[in-house]
Amino acid sequence: MPAISETHSLGISVEIGKIEKELKKLWEQSEGAMTRASLVNLAVYSEALDSLEKNTQLIAKIAENHTCRAIVIEADCNAKDNRVEAWISAHCHISRTGSKQICSEQISFLLEGPCANLLPSIVFSHLDSDLPFYLWWQSEFHEPMDPQLWAWVDRVIYDSQTWEDFQAQMRLVQSAQQEAKQRIVLCDLNWTRLDKVRFALAQFFDHPASHHRFAKLDKARIDFAPGFRSTAVLFAGWLAAQLNWRAEKARSEHKLRFIDPAGRNIDIELRERAGEPISQIMLNSREVEFLVAHAQCGDLLEVSRRKSGEKRMPQLMPAAKNDPVSLMSEELMRGGPHHVYLRAVNCVRDVL
Repeated sequence: MPAISETHSLGISVEIGKIEKELKKLWEQSEGAMTRASLVNLAVYSEALDSLEKNTQLIAKIAENHTCRAIVIEADCNAKDNRVEAWISAHCHISRTGSKQICSEQISFLLEGPCANLLPSIVFSHLDSDLPFYLWWQSEFHEPMDPQLWAWVDRVIYDSQTWEDFQAQMRLVQSAQQEAKQRIVLCDLNWTRLDKVRFALAQFFDHPASHHRFAKLDKARIDFAPGFRSTAVLFAGWLAAQLNWRAEKARSEHKLRFIDPAGRNIDIELRERAGEPISQIMLNSREVEFLVAHAQCGDLLEVSRRKSGEKRMPQLMPAAKNDPVSLMSEELMRGGPHHVYLRAVNCVRDVL
C-alpha cells in the first residue's frame, strides 16, 4: 500500500477525472489495515498563497477527533494561466482498541486563473454521499454570491476578525443564506472566541435573585488584543442584545454607548492591550464590580465579583484557545443555528 506520510504532505498527484478511482485504489491496497471514516464533508477554501500546505496540517489535526472527507482548495483568481491540479491523501490515527488505523480522506485542489470559477462543480462532484456539507471560507466573500454553491452548503464557517468591512461582508453572508432559503448555519470563529468569557460572565446572573442588578449596570470595560477590536464589539453586542440595550452612534472608536429600557446611558470602554483576544471584561453597577480576566498562567479565567471595600476572591474557570484547530473543533461540535450571534451582530452592526 502507498505510505501515508507522517509529515502530512499533499499526497499523490492525480488526474481530475480519476480522483474517485485513485481513492478506491488507495483503500484496496491498504489490505484492511486502514478503515475509512467520515461524519461530514469539510471543504476549506482559501485565496492565500501556499495555503494548501498550511491547511493540510490543520486538517490532519482536526481529523484526529472529527473524521471527515476534506476538500482543500487554494485559488489564485488573478493568475494569467489557466491550471488545475489535484492530489489525494489520508490522515490516519490508531483506533482506541489499537487494532486499526481510522482514516479521513483529503482531496486537494490548486485552481489558477478563470478556472477558479469551477469551484462549485469541483466541490459538488467530490462530496461524500449525503453527509452534511460544511464550508470553511478563509478568504473575504466576493460579489456576486454564487447561488449554485450556497444552495448545497449546510454550514458556512468564517472569521469576521479578518474582515476589513464588516457590514459589506455580513450582507454577502446573509445573501448566501437567502439563496439557501435560510438553511445555512452561520459559524463565525470570531464569535467562537467569546464562548468561554460569555459563559463566565453569564454565571454571575444565573440565579433569579441576581437579575435586579441588570438595571443597575452603568458602565463596562473590555480589553482586547491588537487586531481584535471586532471581537470586543461582538461581546458588547451580545451583552446589549441580552439586556435589550439600544446602541447609539459611536462617538469614539474607544467607547460605545447604549441606552437601556429605562432610558439610562451605559458606556462601554474599549481598550487595546497586548495579550489574549479578550483579556479582561469589567462590569460596574452602583454596588458591585464584576470581573472576568485571563489568569497569568494556563488556559484559565479568573472570575470574581466584589462590593466596594471588599477583597477580590477570584474563582478559576476554563478559558478558550485561539488556535484554528481548537476553534474549528468547537464549531464542528456545535449544534444549532446562532440566533444569539445574529442578535448581537444586529445590535452593533453600525460600529463594527
